[in-house]
Amino acid sequence: MMNEEIHDYVTSLLPKRSPLVLEMEQYAKDNNVPIMELVALEAMLLLLVAKQPKTILEIGTAIGYSAIRMAEALPQTQITTIERDDVRFHQAQDYIQRAGLQDRIHLIHGDATNAVDLIVHSTPFDVLFIDAAKGQYQTFFELYTPKLADSGLVISDNILFRGLVAKDDLSSQPKRLHKLAIKIKRYNEWLSNHPHFTTRILPIGDGIACSMKIRT
Repeated sequence: MMNEEIHDYVTSLLPKRSPLVLEMEQYAKDNNVPIMELVALEAMLLLLVAKQPKTILEIGTAIGYSAIRMAEALPQTQITTIERDDVRFHQAQDYIQRAGLQDRIHLIHGDATNAVDLIVHSTPFDVLFIDAAKGQYQTFFELYTPKLADSGLVISDNILFRGLVAKDDLSSQPKRLHKLAIKIKRYNEWLSNHPHFTTRILPIGDGIACSMKIRT
């Protein structure tokens, strides 16, 4: 959530990315594929490198961009990722193979709202990354946090939703965006008051929430 000038400056200081990653970014831009905003992704990668998770579960693969970036940054980590869209699933499969990461990224084709039983790799997970249907975030959280390790981390993307969650009056917005903004706002409030997780919201990219599981 920064102006374009600052965004461009910060982006110019980021590490160089591989030709395949740049190709994926351009494809996503040209075809309106929702991948994680670059500055937010780099911040998330820094957190993950500090945590050094052995296993990550990603809800919402899209074309495999985030999964590949995480795998590149964490060479010892196993990643399981779920995608329901047929076209994007096959695109992700192709990109993951081209990246040579098929042995560390386990791609599952299915709807994450009913794919819990398909998760057989690398449980419990050290990190759960939610970046799928925005109106289903609480459902995903409740379904998959039982598979989270003690002191596990949950990262939720797009939780500021273009800044709409901060607006009191959404009447000027299209009905679909209005409904999604309300759902995400409720998720943020629910998450911030969860008795078993400590959450902080970071206003970078489209907003990410980092929720640490409290040891019992």
